[in-house]
Amino acid sequence: MERDNGVNQAYMGRDFSSLSINDHSSAFSDCNSDRSGEFPMASSENRRLLIACSSENSDKLIRQLVSDLESCSIEVQKQAAMEIRLLTKNKPENRLKVAKAGAVKPLISLVSSADPHLQEHGVTAILNLSLCDENKEFLASSGAIKPLVRALRTGTSTAKENAACALLRLSQVEENKIPIGRSGAIPLLVNLLENGGSRGKKDASTALYSLCSVKENKVKAVQAGIMKSLVELMADFDSNMVDKSAYVLSLLVSVPEARTALVDEGGVPVLVEIIEVGSQRQKEIAVAILLQVCEDSVAYRTMVAREGAIPPLVALSQSGTNSAKQKAETLIELLRRPRSGSISAKA
Repeated sequence: MERDNGVNQAYMGRDFSSLSINDHSSAFSDCNSDRSGEFPMASSENRRLLIACSSENSDKLIRQLVSDLESCSIEVQKQAAMEIRLLTKNKPENRLKVAKAGAVKPLISLVSSADPHLQEHGVTAILNLSLCDENKEFLASSGAIKPLVRALRTGTSTAKENAACALLRLSQVEENKIPIGRSGAIPLLVNLLENGGSRGKKDASTALYSLCSVKENKVKAVQAGIMKSLVELMADFDSNMVDKSAYVLSLLVSVPEARTALVDEGGVPVLVEIIEVGSQRQKEIAVAILLQVCEDSVAYRTMVAREGAIPPLVALSQSGTNSAKQKAETLIELLRRPRSGSISAKA
């Protein structure tokens, strides 16, 4: 599998690989377990679940619920999936217990259900199970990826968001990134990024950031039209998506198709504006992106310079963090030599 995480050159005697973006953890809040609230249950069922959750030994209940998942009654299946969803919501130990009790394959079957609520419970239970590292490979090998992608296409808004989170979790196993991309997930995640609600956009961007560490998935994302959404979200400072979108873009621009699409979608003036008025972190990400865009293209360097990038870059080189200063200084030198060779040639 080919990973492509950014640039790796030298310029003016500096190791250009040190100019990559590494501090992205705070920009992406990891997709957590079920965030959809509690569900109405009969008082006797509620008492049973509360007792099981507080008991050290909930194995008997879990075995019964797993059996109910394969019931001929949709209502029984729905109740069992909902209770498994709740049992695994906040108790890590239950996630492994439920998987070991044989719940994975029947839950995967529910993810393909035509009943939207049953599908949603199945998707969210799978998400909760995927939070346990020991379950990730087993979920993927049991066939969870394609049904999750189907839910991403046809599910309720909650099912789509939780399917994106579950795919993110499975993509944390490196070997799953390409199968997820080849299952058709990338265009659907791009669609969720463009058309989803606030949570959907965040979940989609986080999943795409994980998946697009692989070159094949970067190309798929660009072909799916991701650049339009990323540029629009970066231009909207009230969206709370500037950082996330910029980090995804910082991965994508290592492929030529992404650089072309970024320019075509009007991304250069947006990045220059971020350098002017964004937060310190946003400014640094924007400079790192422009470094990759400008590296091999005189035309793009000229475009960036004409957009007025040099004055805010000079300001950043004087007042930013050490890392931001280094990036800004490197880009300034590059822009002031628009007819010179690439970074690699200057090394």
